Amino acid sequence: MLNPRLAGRYAKSLIDLAVERNQLEEAHKDMVFLQALCKSNPDFVALLKSPVISADKKQAILKALTEGKVSEITAAFNALLIRKGRESILPQIAPAFIEQYRQLKGIQTVRLTTATPVSEELKKTIVDKVKAQMPSKNIELTALVDEGLIGGFVLQIGDTLVDASISYDLNTIRKQFLNNDFIYNIR
Repeated sequence: MLNPRLAGRYAKSLIDLAVERNQLEEAHKDMVFLQALCKSNPDFVALLKSPVISADKKQAILKALTEGKVSEITAAFNALLIRKGRESILPQIAPAFIEQYRQLKGIQTVRLTTATPVSEELKKTIVDKVKAQMPSKNIELTALVDEGLIGGFVLQIGDTLVDASISYDLNTIRKQFLNNDFIYNIR
C-alpha cells in the first residue's frame, strides 16, 4: 500500500539526521543506490513487503545487499525501519528523500523528451535558457527519446509542461476535425 506521507516523514527524519551529522551527501548517494536497487529488483521489493518473512531474515538480506555500499547512518536507518516494521515503505522513502534533497539544495529538475537523441550542445543551451528564467537554481536535465513524438520536443520544468511536438499538433487537428470546428466557423 502506497503511503507517500509516511515515506516523506521518514525521508525528512533521515535528512535532518544527516544534516545534523554533516553526512547529507553520503546519505543522498545511499538513497540513490537504494532507489536503483528497488527499481531493478522487484523480488527485493516483494521481500520487503512480505509479512511471511521474519524481520531477522529481512535484516540479514538487506545487510548482505548493502554492506560496504551504504554509509553507517543509512545502515542504521534501514535497521530502524525493520525494527519498527516499516521496511515495506523503503521503496517509497528513497525517492521522497531524493526529492527533499533536491529541494534543500535548490536543484530544479528539467525533463526534455525528443523524437531523436539531442547533442550535448543543445542540452547546454536548454539548461542556459532555463537558468535565465530561474536564477539561483541548479538545473538537472534528463533527456529522453520517444519516437512517438514524430518531431519537436516536450519540456517539463517542475509542474510546467511545454508540448511542442508534432504528435500534439496532429492530435489537436484531429480533435478539431472530429468536432467539426471548421464547419461551424464557416457559417
